[in-house]
Amino acid sequence: MRFEGTKDYVATKDLMMAVNAAITLERPLLIKGEPGTGKTVLAHEIAKGLGAPLLEWNIKSTTKAQQGLYEYDAVARLRDSQLGDGRVNEIGNYIKRGKIWDAFASEERPILLIDEIDKADIEFPNDLLHELDKMSFHVYETGETVTAEQRPIIIITSNNEKDLPDAFLRRCFFHYIQFPDEQTMAEIVNVHFPDLKPRLLSAALKRFFEVRAMPGLKKKPSTSELLDWLKLLLVEDIDPETLRETDKSKLIPPLHGALLKNEQDVHLFERLAFLTRREG
Repeated sequence: MRFEGTKDYVATKDLMMAVNAAITLERPLLIKGEPGTGKTVLAHEIAKGLGAPLLEWNIKSTTKAQQGLYEYDAVARLRDSQLGDGRVNEIGNYIKRGKIWDAFASEERPILLIDEIDKADIEFPNDLLHELDKMSFHVYETGETVTAEQRPIIIITSNNEKDLPDAFLRRCFFHYIQFPDEQTMAEIVNVHFPDLKPRLLSAALKRFFEVRAMPGLKKKPSTSELLDWLKLLLVEDIDPETLRETDKSKLIPPLHGALLKNEQDVHLFERLAFLTRREG
């Protein structure tokens, strides 16, 4: 079982090597990188490339590790007992399986995506150490032990919002997705816009990387934001020469709302353009 990429996802050799190393070692693959660099999409493409089912567990700030295993609804059972419902005699009726349980019970070897693990409490990764290491957990309400039929391929993404515990990191294979260079970015764009004219692609990429290189930028535009911007350029039929504008008093790119996502960065470009005009 090897991942060789897909026609819809441009995976570097290093990334494919990391995926296959994690599969061979049977370790979770911890993926980090700038937001918008395709970390979540990677799990979808691995599932597609390997022909495996995908289970997604999207982590929020309020998510608890226990929810990935199962949840016991004691309130519903109490209510049903007061109503004389016969379901209360079977406690399993009030246990809701989580994504990890679903992955363990899958007949096919699944891909389990634990997305944006760094959003949760700092203890969240440690609370999953045993289950992800031993591939089993105990259901206290029923007394059963759930063991994985076959070890799922686990992809864990992080945006580096907080540090993860060392004990958790030791159990993972780590890969950082570097931001694509211009050549790789052109390949990514061609996957999404195969009919894009070379002149527009060249001008758009040059302007995009100039924006990313602007000193003092609070949030650099990502790959997904470039794709949104290109879509707008096509819809509005923006001429490539407009993007090649050399007048420094017009530093802010057209349709910049797709690239610049906070007022601080917009003001930065506006101030530079104003200073350039004043000096001129």
